[in-house]
Amino acid sequence: MPAVTADTLTLPRLHEPTPAADGTAPRSRRVRSLTTAPEGFEGEGFPVRRAFAGVPVADLDPFLHLDQMGAVDYGPFEPRGTDWHPHRGFETVTYLLDGAFVHQDSHGGGGTIGEGATQWMTAGRGVLHIETPPEDLVVRGGLFHGIQLWVNLPARSKMIEPAYQNLEADRVTLVSSADGGTLIRLIAGDLDGHQGPGRTHTPIALAHATLAPGARLDLPWDQASNALVYALEGNGTVGEDRVGIRTGQLAVLADGDHLTIAAGERRPLDVLLLGGRPLREPVAAYGPFVMNTRDELLEAFEDFQKGRLGVVPADGIRPHRGRS
Repeated sequence: MPAVTADTLTLPRLHEPTPAADGTAPRSRRVRSLTTAPEGFEGEGFPVRRAFAGVPVADLDPFLHLDQMGAVDYGPFEPRGTDWHPHRGFETVTYLLDGAFVHQDSHGGGGTIGEGATQWMTAGRGVLHIETPPEDLVVRGGLFHGIQLWVNLPARSKMIEPAYQNLEADRVTLVSSADGGTLIRLIAGDLDGHQGPGRTHTPIALAHATLAPGARLDLPWDQASNALVYALEGNGTVGEDRVGIRTGQLAVLADGDHLTIAAGERRPLDVLLLGGRPLREPVAAYGPFVMNTRDELLEAFEDFQKGRLGVVPADGIRPHRGRS
């Protein structure tokens, strides 16, 4: 799981939790729920773990959906992606740890997502989009691992113009835990005064942390945001109550001003850290559309069918399937 690596001893360090000005002791968040992601297939058949399955929508708000793609070591001609598909009303965040994706949309955007990079697509009023492994990865096979996160847009922003943020690996903000035992890659939001490069329409934090074997992370956290910890790889404990967590499990945490995570003694623990200030707006969702009302949802389907979300470009890329 390479993503972006660095020497934690040379990075800026987070502060240890301290009492408030009135002397109130810092409160580590306890675990409210722990769920295990079911496994399935997406797009043309690539394996995913559905990280949010079975979790109440109110506990996730403003997040909607999280897939862990892989990790899978493909043989030649085995890699799969998605063909052209529409989106409206939210943002997709694709973060790759291993492998590569090529992507393109009906508004002229496109490019390659490499290891450690993030592609942040604001679908807004609507877009057609494709993400698929490049031909060379399909032909030779290889390791592929990443996540795709869906972030809801507030009602006022659901019909904005589509936009992209291509956050290359060298733009991620790197910080270390206070003791140097954890590397944190901050993609968006604020952690203890450190700012990630991603621009968001509602306050959220998104980070990938790697804890060395036996390391403990006490991470300052916005009290107005929810807190989700998803184990990408490894095992350890999470929360003040030290609930066990392992690969493919999601912990939803209760209120508090910091998160506590610890890795097992034998191997590193990689976790995805998510926090957002809830929108508390009605959600009407079906497939690739997320709106506020059923009428808006029906309008999205009609607009898609009539080509108002865009059309596949004449030179549009396609998934590479056949042997050459």
